[in-house]
Amino acid sequence: MSLWTRISDALSALTSGESLSAVFERLRTPPERSVAFTIAVIALGAKMAKADGLVTRDEVTAFREVFRIAQEDEPQAARVFNLARQDVAGFEDYARRIRAMYDQGGPAICDLMEGLFHIAVADGVYHPNEDAFLERVAEIFGLPDAEFMALRARFVPDAPKDPYTVLGVRPDMALSDIRKVWREAVKESHPDRMLARGVPEEAVQMAERRMQDINQAWEEISARHSEPA
Repeated sequence: MSLWTRISDALSALTSGESLSAVFERLRTPPERSVAFTIAVIALGAKMAKADGLVTRDEVTAFREVFRIAQEDEPQAARVFNLARQDVAGFEDYARRIRAMYDQGGPAICDLMEGLFHIAVADGVYHPNEDAFLERVAEIFGLPDAEFMALRARFVPDAPKDPYTVLGVRPDMALSDIRKVWREAVKESHPDRMLARGVPEEAVQMAERRMQDINQAWEEISARHSEPA
């Protein structure tokens, strides 16, 4: 059974009257956690796409960029997107249930937020309502401010691309300590790590952009430290 068929079944249970709590409780542990991750991004992304008052073709296409969808899975994927749009549950309910499922927080929460940021900027505009939406979701998720700012710096077109913000470090930190943060970020971005914490194989491509961003930030920081005072 493909990922998209399993997701479609889970969303159908929601639309048939099963509670959000019951559905997410069934999806707490691997391998079903990958289903929960995908539902989280789709459901919150579909609601966020309406935050600026208009669901554009670019925002819908962004789902395809977050998740690689095989041709044979396209009908099921389309059904999933439509079910997510029809769902009337509030986004805060979803965010709270998702946060409870990822009770350890950490990298898995960043993975989720990264997918949402990707969708938010897909149309080339980061609307204030989308920013407010993401800030509220990050607050519910318990995402530290530094990590939220790092995501914003990486994704928002007109945000300053300060390398220290991208890595979530302070400019006054020793280079050796910054190197440790960078190395840990590289480890957590490895596909095997992402799969182990519930990111579906179809979405691991998110790591490609993340690796580019964090490596570029590290290169800029290390170059600054090597410059003569």
